[in-house]
Amino acid sequence: MVKEFWLNLPVKDVKKSKQFFSELGFAFDPRHENSDAAAALVLGEKGVIVMLFPEATFQSFSRNEIANTGSASEVLLSIDAESANEVDELIRRSEEAGGTVYAKPGWSQGWMYGAGFTDLDGHRWNVLYMDMSKLPQQ
Repeated sequence: MVKEFWLNLPVKDVKKSKQFFSELGFAFDPRHENSDAAAALVLGEKGVIVMLFPEATFQSFSRNEIANTGSASEVLLSIDAESANEVDELIRRSEEAGGTVYAKPGWSQGWMYGAGFTDLDGHRWNVLYMDMSKLPQQ
């Protein structure tokens, strides 16, 4: 059975992407620390890996065209936050680091607070705080 799960994303410049995600406070797997050929973001308590590869490398093993993130979404990466303030802070830092906010912070359904940003390569990230105490009971 599956023991690990990781995502692979194409990027134009691994070094710039590493800088962007560092400014957001993301951690990296040290195995790729000094590489311009790949970077490995480590997300969450379970250590899900998001590999960042140069577009040519990504295309060589995906054997498919890379999606134009300016006009289409290939994936929506969702991450949690511990508070609404943390959502706001991450969105602020993403803009300062060169990302673009595509969904401003706000409440949805009375119990979810979220926002969305794109990284330097247009990949969409969704940041959510879920206040389970306000989740409607059925």
